[in-house]
Amino acid sequence: MAQAAAQAAGRTLAVVDIDGVVADVRHRLHFIENGRRDWGAFHGAADADPVLPEGRELAVLLSAENQIVWLSGRPEWLRALTEAWLSQHGLPPGPVLLRGNFDHRPAAVFKLGAVRELAERDVVAAVVDDDDLVIDAMAGAGFPAVRADWLPRTRGDALHQAQDVDGVS
Repeated sequence: MAQAAAQAAGRTLAVVDIDGVVADVRHRLHFIENGRRDWGAFHGAADADPVLPEGRELAVLLSAENQIVWLSGRPEWLRALTEAWLSQHGLPPGPVLLRGNFDHRPAAVFKLGAVRELAERDVVAAVVDDDDLVIDAMAGAGFPAVRADWLPRTRGDALHQAQDVDGVS
């Protein structure tokens, strides 16, 4: 019922991940590779992330017809840094949804729950993420999912381990 009302009003959302989609995290992976788990340093270096041009272009394109919602597995304590980074890089404005500081669920579980909540009020036109498990969960739940494949990732890499095994990103 809520989906029908939102659709009739023309309100649609494009839900876009940050790390690996619009933010290039490669310069900070060394903090979590080879057995290291320095999450404070990993997250603290996020303000130096270069923007990924492919991700920015897609977000701008999607924002022409949808409200952007930024959905990230980053912890809530990174809100100010994250919002400033998005603004600094000229990314479309929109609400930023972050993982609770002590929420260690896998990214696919956390993000699917968040998207389901959004879908109770609005039409979700697209979910963009670089994580295969997130994309599979979204598609399996019937959400239009777009895999951001411009930043190479492999299962077992440090970011996969952080998001899907450790429940941190």
